[in-house]
Amino acid sequence: MSKLKLSLACWNYDRTRALMDGSVTPEGIDINYLNLPVEETFFRMLRNREFDVAELSLSSYLIGLTKPERPFVAIPIFPSCVFRHSGIFINADAGIHEAKDLIGKRVGTPEYQMTAAVWIRGILAEHHGVPFDKMTYFTGGAEQPGRAEKLKLSLPPNILVERIGPEQALSQMLLNGEIDALYTARTPSTFHGGTGKVRRLFPNYGAVERDYFRKTSIFPIMHVIVIRRDVYEANRWIAQSLYKAFLEAQRLTYLDLNEHVVLKAMLPWLNSNVEEVKAEMGEDFWPHGVERTHSTLSTLLRYSQEQGLISQKLQVEDLFAPETLEAFKI
Repeated sequence: MSKLKLSLACWNYDRTRALMDGSVTPEGIDINYLNLPVEETFFRMLRNREFDVAELSLSSYLIGLTKPERPFVAIPIFPSCVFRHSGIFINADAGIHEAKDLIGKRVGTPEYQMTAAVWIRGILAEHHGVPFDKMTYFTGGAEQPGRAEKLKLSLPPNILVERIGPEQALSQMLLNGEIDALYTARTPSTFHGGTGKVRRLFPNYGAVERDYFRKTSIFPIMHVIVIRRDVYEANRWIAQSLYKAFLEAQRLTYLDLNEHVVLKAMLPWLNSNVEEVKAEMGEDFWPHGVERTHSTLSTLLRYSQEQGLISQKLQVEDLFAPETLEAFKI
């Protein structure tokens, strides 16, 4: 019997590599794994819905759920989770010495709705006393001119967002002092320029992020796996099949990380780092599913609503294919 052929656009992660190389195959599905950087995947999926299954910005997905067409349905698999304190950069001459100094400043962010920026604004407001509506945001390409919001936004009047010029890029603007700070998922090229003019708000971000996790138990989720709704509705069994396959691919990665005879990744202190992470975050330190990520997802939903990105109240269970919320028992 022939298998259902589906395209899957996702970057080359250790936790998904078994799906890419075919050592893990979803039941009943023949996967065409397209190894694409996230910016390309998001753009093509949101603008043209080119793929059957794709990695997607979690913030973009939440916004899509508030639209009448609801173009995608997600499964609770999170290929990207990142602490974002390291993604706040400042101009050294902007008079920013602590988080509260961001109030009233000019802040760049590639897209207002990008998940990293939602987390950064929420964390700064909730844990550092920096209201997200007390600065002006400037959006556009981080390194290349011309980047636009991938989704049309309707923001409340207290949130000020301006587009940068057609020839401008945020990384250079930060160096030049045209903006005071930058919230970004990618380290700006001007940070590495050697001038010292572009700095991190939290130079000791590792310690700050560990302290944040100890206080909140939140490992911020950035991306989710979505299925185009028409594909899902025609074959609802694929949600569980894909979910199980992603879990199996990650299980193999956990085995590699726990291998002490050889180092399967090019990190000299991999073993000690893995042990430190497990001591802080538990054996299953990269959780999928709803049960162990409920608080994290609830927090992002709250931030998204507070920041004017979603107008209606969503529950965590509303986000995912119902087939992935429970499993059979023997």
